[in-house]
Amino acid sequence: MLPTLSFGQAKLEKLLKEREILHSEWQDSESKKSGIFGNRTKKNMIETNDWLERIIAKDNQIMEELKLLSSIEAAELNQSKEDYKSIAFDCEREVQILKRNLDEQKTALNSKTSDRRIFEWASLIFFLSSVGLGYWIYKLKTS
Repeated sequence: MLPTLSFGQAKLEKLLKEREILHSEWQDSESKKSGIFGNRTKKNMIETNDWLERIIAKDNQIMEELKLLSSIEAAELNQSKEDYKSIAFDCEREVQILKRNLDEQKTALNSKTSDRRIFEWASLIFFLSSVGLGYWIYKLKTS
């Protein structure tokens, strides 16, 4: 979209320069007074009106170009808005996936911790049983 906008800006600048030229020509025709006693003639007035019509036509072209640029910018903004919506949706989806993975990891960690606790308790009971059995055997041998 950027090349289109820069091309549109260049075209708009060209139209504005052409309008400036038309305006200076209109001012020149406005200052012409070829009538008797330095008055303006009908021909002078017609020429001035022709220049004004050209200026109005150029103004209309400028307005159309501005409308076109405005619609291009609006379309670009809408596209950017849709792009950002898509990016936000993707990010939200990834956050949900990460949350789900985190919950699964927490569940796995709790399961492993519980398995470890069971092993620790079993080891403690085995150790105490071994100590008790060893003490009992010792008592039997010494008595």
